[in-house]
Amino acid sequence: MIFWAFSFVWVKQAFVSFNPFTVVLFRLFISAIILFIILKVIKQLIPLKKQDLKWFALLAFFEPFLYFLGESYGLTVVSSTMGAVIVSTIPLFAPIADRFFFKAKITGLNIIGIIISFSGVLIIILEKDLSLNAPLYGILLVFMAVFAAIGYTVVLKKIPLHYNAVSIITYQNAIGVFYFLPLFLIFDLKDIDLNKVNREAVWAIVQLAIFASSIAFIFFTYSIRIIGITKANVFVNLIPVFTAIFAWWLLDEPLTLKKFTGIGVVIGGVLISQIKRKKNLPPSVNN
Repeated sequence: MIFWAFSFVWVKQAFVSFNPFTVVLFRLFISAIILFIILKVIKQLIPLKKQDLKWFALLAFFEPFLYFLGESYGLTVVSSTMGAVIVSTIPLFAPIADRFFFKAKITGLNIIGIIISFSGVLIIILEKDLSLNAPLYGILLVFMAVFAAIGYTVVLKKIPLHYNAVSIITYQNAIGVFYFLPLFLIFDLKDIDLNKVNREAVWAIVQLAIFASSIAFIFFTYSIRIIGITKANVFVNLIPVFTAIFAWWLLDEPLTLKKFTGIGVVIGGVLISQIKRKKNLPPSVNN
């Protein structure tokens, strides 16, 4: 979540020199190459079976393809903080998908934790008059990314368990390159001007590739398999919290009492959502 919080800043930095399709294409390409080389060296790349290709193609269609379409173009008109907040609504929808597709049990503590955590997000970003200043189409684009993320987590559960997390991310990013390549060639290639490219934008793409498109996805993929869709997605609520902290640290934005309160509420909600009640077993079972 820390890396994904930073990604909202890196995307804005990359947009200074590059259009959205260019940023996404090179982000995925660099990530796929790095992961492929590492897995080959350590001999951990699981061969992709023909019968599983449909699941990986669908996985990559949701994320990175649909997700980055929504996020990248949404962030051209929506602020980084606002984008992070919209993305933090994922935990509100994840339990519905988990219940609908996998009949997963949602406990009262899960629901209470989700509600409390999202309330903390609202405390951080809402003004006193409850206003949110952002164009509607930009908000809708970022929400497209939200639903793509939900679709991604559902399809991820269909991927056979013998694939390790790093292999999954390598294949999804490589397939994503082929999804975005035609769009890059049609819309962005003609606009690339090497004379206007700055180091900060290039470095931002490299950081997006390494931290946001590689390490963060590996951790998240592994987490979903261990603790499930609902519990893993609650942590997405931490993204606006980290964004507020980074803005204070890097951009000298004040950390007000209101923000501190919101951060505390978010963290409290996340902790509550992870509580697992102990079942009271009859004495004969305990013995």
